[in-house]
Amino acid sequence: MKKLGFYGLKPVVMFSALTLLILTTSRFLLSLWLNERVTDSSGWFFILLQGVRVDIASICWFFLIPALLAALLPTEKAVGRVWVSVQRIWLVIGLWIFVYMELATVPFILEYDLRPNRLFIEYLVYPKEVFGMLFTGYKTELFIGLVGSLITFYYGWKFSGYATKNITMPKLHIRIIMAVLVVLVGVGGARSSLGHRPINPAAVSFSTDPLMNDLVLNSAYSVIFALKNMGSEKNATSMYGMMAKDRIVDLVRESSAISGRFLNETTTLNYNSSSYEGPKKNLVILLQESLGARFVGALGGLPLTPNLDVLIKEGWSFNQMYATGTRSVRGIEAMTTGFPPTPSRAVVKLSKSQNGFFNIAALLSDYGYMTQFIYGGESHFDNMKSFFLGNGFQNIVDESDYKQPIFTGSWGVSDEDLYNMADQQFTKMNKEDRPFFSLVFTSSNHSPFEYPDGKIEQYDAEKHTRNNTVKYSDYALGKFFEKAKQSEYWDNTIFVIIADHDSRVSATDLIPVDRFHIPAVIVGKDIQPRNDDRLASNIDMPSTLISLIGVSSVSPMLGHDLTKPLLKEDERAMMQFANNFGYLTRDNLVVLTPGNTPYAYSYDFDTKTQQPMEVNSEVIDIAKANALWGSLAYNQNLYIMPKSSEINQIISEFEKR
Repeated sequence: MKKLGFYGLKPVVMFSALTLLILTTSRFLLSLWLNERVTDSSGWFFILLQGVRVDIASICWFFLIPALLAALLPTEKAVGRVWVSVQRIWLVIGLWIFVYMELATVPFILEYDLRPNRLFIEYLVYPKEVFGMLFTGYKTELFIGLVGSLITFYYGWKFSGYATKNITMPKLHIRIIMAVLVVLVGVGGARSSLGHRPINPAAVSFSTDPLMNDLVLNSAYSVIFALKNMGSEKNATSMYGMMAKDRIVDLVRESSAISGRFLNETTTLNYNSSSYEGPKKNLVILLQESLGARFVGALGGLPLTPNLDVLIKEGWSFNQMYATGTRSVRGIEAMTTGFPPTPSRAVVKLSKSQNGFFNIAALLSDYGYMTQFIYGGESHFDNMKSFFLGNGFQNIVDESDYKQPIFTGSWGVSDEDLYNMADQQFTKMNKEDRPFFSLVFTSSNHSPFEYPDGKIEQYDAEKHTRNNTVKYSDYALGKFFEKAKQSEYWDNTIFVIIADHDSRVSATDLIPVDRFHIPAVIVGKDIQPRNDDRLASNIDMPSTLISLIGVSSVSPMLGHDLTKPLLKEDERAMMQFANNFGYLTRDNLVVLTPGNTPYAYSYDFDTKTQQPMEVNSEVIDIAKANALWGSLAYNQNLYIMPKSSEINQIISEFEKR
């Protein structure tokens, strides 16, 4: 090892190699055990190759600090002997964590059909109860874990003694160079990517079978990633105050305007009969990046969207549509799950919602739909790929699937390339004897605002501005609809063009309502022109669209089906702005802030101004219940996908009432 120049790094290199061997062997044996599912997913090569990548990243994270210290600290005299002992302990404990988590994997898979994840952590909160359960029903597994741990500690300590024996250190300047190399190699290995984002579970997801995606990981990585995500799960109760569960459920049901359609007394699971009764139609959601109403000419904004303006005149336009948040994942959350906003991250990125969480893709899959996500960039950004594959999306198209694109920028291929791909995919799927659902997500209108030359007459003199990319994105949208209207899929497809959110939001108001105002228009062969001035939220769109394509649904969604009448007093929109929650109705805006302090305002939809006002406690309670509902539903698994075997029975029984 010394001849290779490892010097004090020899123990870290040896333990890293041993850990990599153990993890790779474990993954191979797990794959053999699950051979049939691995083969069905065509995953052998991907699982083993990408698994090594994940293992190297994990090892770099675990051993980066001891490697850096090993490059710098002496190994002789009293200080050196203390450091060597600390190093040995660190390396052995690190090895044991990896080994123990792999030993715990098989029983966890047998119980949950996944690698150890957040449940593994949650159980640690109740050691007495969990140990009692394990001792009663899992004696063999406990014994294997204990024996494996003892063997790891014993032989790991002996191995560390051998690894740290007869180490000599070079001169100081060599050690400094070694330390710099350790940082470069360690950080690079941990990041495992030269792209915008480091490796994460979504980056190595490839299958609609969640366990196959989990096999690519190692169990230590899976648990630590879950622990990291749990730190992002802010609970609304800690910010907005307590309310009894029954009271929350009662108030959100009461304020949803869908009374009479709930299936039980304790959840929001409800039945919605479709307004359209003909053959099921295709559904396409064209999700527009950062397109606030202030950029849309037809909504009184800047004259940047002539093509969208035409579609707004031709289709069913929602003139008072409001986004739930300020991030793309919040828009995706609303449009695919109908889930209300919370102070936590969007469910797209949270661990408990990575499979089995209600999603219209999974719902439509049960009705025989082909389901697809089309994106011009890296689909693992914001954990989209993992979330989609775990929740009903059967196919994902991203940057790697585009051959000879017109233009590629920092966020992927241009919107023209995206729409050309979408047209190809729709044409292909339309030839199948099945309806399809596709979520198409644009990215050109994103900093640093890149787009191909010669496509538009610039609005701003400087090229790389938001106004210019809005105009370019609209140009690409117009080109797409020129093709779509001439296509074979046009006659039986419903399209919705809607923004995920406005561009960067900054304001002095607790909830800057005008910066949540977004365009939304439904177009299709049989869609009649209509200006809809009802106050609406993008969480209303999933219920509306599913009804419009002819699918009667059972879901936990509380969004309004806007194909049906809605009383003015039932109109509402919900908005999350940092830690502030806004509940907007035609009568008032209630804002909840951390510290349990509610504020109330009147909102003028014409002047877009707010004035403080007094409201009664019932109005505050309704807003608070809706603010708390998302966290409650997420934490208590109340927003799950009903089993397909139960849906038809539920619908049949409901229609007999």
